[in-house]
Amino acid sequence: MKNQLWTKDYISVCLTTFFMFLNYYYLLVTIPIYLIQDLQGNTVQAGLLVALFYVAAILIRPIAGQWIATYGSRKVLFASLILYLGAAFMYFFTTSVISLAILRLIHGIGFGMITTSTGTIVATIIPQGRKGEGMGYYGLMMNISMALGPFVGLLAINQWGSTIMFAISAASVVIGTCTALLITLPRDKKKETAERVVKKKPLNMKDLIEMSVMRISLVSFFFALVYASIVSFVSVYAKELQLTEVASYFFIVYVIALIISRPFTGKWFDLYGPNVIMIPSIISFAFGMFLLSQANGAFLFLLSAAFIGLGWGTIFPSAQTIAIQVAPPKRSGIATATFLSTMDSGMAIGSVIVGIVGAQIGYGSLYFYSSIFVLAGLIVYYFLHGKVSRSHRKLAKEQELELSKVN
Repeated sequence: MKNQLWTKDYISVCLTTFFMFLNYYYLLVTIPIYLIQDLQGNTVQAGLLVALFYVAAILIRPIAGQWIATYGSRKVLFASLILYLGAAFMYFFTTSVISLAILRLIHGIGFGMITTSTGTIVATIIPQGRKGEGMGYYGLMMNISMALGPFVGLLAINQWGSTIMFAISAASVVIGTCTALLITLPRDKKKETAERVVKKKPLNMKDLIEMSVMRISLVSFFFALVYASIVSFVSVYAKELQLTEVASYFFIVYVIALIISRPFTGKWFDLYGPNVIMIPSIISFAFGMFLLSQANGAFLFLLSAAFIGLGWGTIFPSAQTIAIQVAPPKRSGIATATFLSTMDSGMAIGSVIVGIVGAQIGYGSLYFYSSIFVLAGLIVYYFLHGKVSRSHRKLAKEQELELSKVN
């Protein structure tokens, strides 16, 4: 039973993550449309709202990580649920661009806190020998929500209007809150909690950033710069290719490829180490970006989605697993916050860069150069983590061999 993965707590935290990310991706595509159609805003304001949400999540995460270290992940999770749930219902009352901007800021803070706390909780409850597999399925919840969120969101706002759209948004958060309440983790020992509270000291950078995960966090930052172009602009590119109807199926194909591969990639990570998974995933990501740049019809467009799904969809949970493994267990909350904030910084910066460059050279050319950029990521990964992982695996095998000789 000690090595059991699919416990009630694990299933509950996966479902919570699914519904919260479903809400996130759902609003990511619908809020700009709502702003322009209902509040008479413009595309510049829509871009700023996306950036505002990211900035709020990025800034709160290191603080949330410190709160988790001080008060425990349960308390931070429940506080974030109240904030996130309240924000979901406030969308019904947004009547101006300013009120919507304030609400997106609040919602971003809640999202940053939730993702940090659930990431910490799942790292705690996954058995040590099944980290890669467990984090793989956990990451799959985010990937599935990324496909369903935009699909349902666009359907809701285009077919039923903003009121129904916000009702569905709120419902997803309510369900996610209910699944979160099912998590019954052992509470932090009272003595340890008391010691954390009593030992008050001035806050410094070590309390906010876990330096041991910075190498793999920078790897995720590097690839997130490119992935931002998929999340933000693949629908724009599809319109250029006159594939608007096909665009909504891009992330469906993406997720199908992930679901098929997930049972293998997570287990192989645990058995053979991260390099065996990360290197092919980077190559798949690069190839998918190349296919996307060459797409002239629905077949290549959707085929690229499969390779990008296998690539980035495996890189992200694998990198997060590495971050959890290299960090001290008592600083898992801060480590999770550091990793996610660094990755989201890449998404935010990437969205701005891609928007500027894409307008200048066209999205076909942008995706072609992005494929070369991702391929160069093999070098980035190798020097920041790959060679370290390789030496650790070699040392572990030598130790196993020595033990077998002794026995």
